[in-house]
Amino acid sequence: MSSINGAGSGSLSYLDQLKGMQEKKLQEDNKATGQNELKQEDFLSLLTKQLAQQDPFKPVGNDQMIAQMASFATVDGINQMNEQFGNLNSAMTSNQALQASSLVGRDVLIPSSTSVKAAEGAMGGMVNLPQALDNMMVRVENEQGQLLKSFDMGAKPPGEHRIEWDGTDENGNVLPEGRYTLKVAGLVGGESREFDVSTYANVNSVLLGNGDGNVMLNLAGFDSPFKLSDVLEVGQV
Repeated sequence: MSSINGAGSGSLSYLDQLKGMQEKKLQEDNKATGQNELKQEDFLSLLTKQLAQQDPFKPVGNDQMIAQMASFATVDGINQMNEQFGNLNSAMTSNQALQASSLVGRDVLIPSSTSVKAAEGAMGGMVNLPQALDNMMVRVENEQGQLLKSFDMGAKPPGEHRIEWDGTDENGNVLPEGRYTLKVAGLVGGESREFDVSTYANVNSVLLGNGDGNVMLNLAGFDSPFKLSDVLEVGQV
């Protein structure tokens, strides 16, 4: 007796026959509805027909049938779990964006030594020293790398230290609005060494990213947005 789809029961296993039925039904459904996935009710319908028309001399064993049903249930469960995780990720992203919206207009500390100084304002940053320095020197440079001002902040122990630049040059003249870079250096073992500096930037707006679950911040003076997860500190209101 031949099975469904004309597959001989002696040459093809139960799984192969069922797979062929599934593929045929998918093709028919795609032509009719454009649907490209087999749902649980479709699987059960095909399974019922397959069992009704199986070779009575070589019936499907209980163990094999249970194994196939368990495999389908596992795949179906994984698909549902992936969908639920996708919904959860979207909900979390939306919640993060809602919380991040409160940052608009505020300053955040980012891992960049370059930031924007307002026309009449100052510029701040942070440096994390791995060891003590006898004299911590701060350099202020413009976008062309030209030194505009330097000042000594004295001896500093290991740890985080805030940097404040008043926005003036060596002669006390207020510099115009623009992008400036803060650099920190000190003597370590008799040699000058530079340390990573983070600066504060003002948040202009919040983005939801590119569907990857990342909330992005548009910062004043920066062409590319920063990830919310990269923010080191939120400035006080």
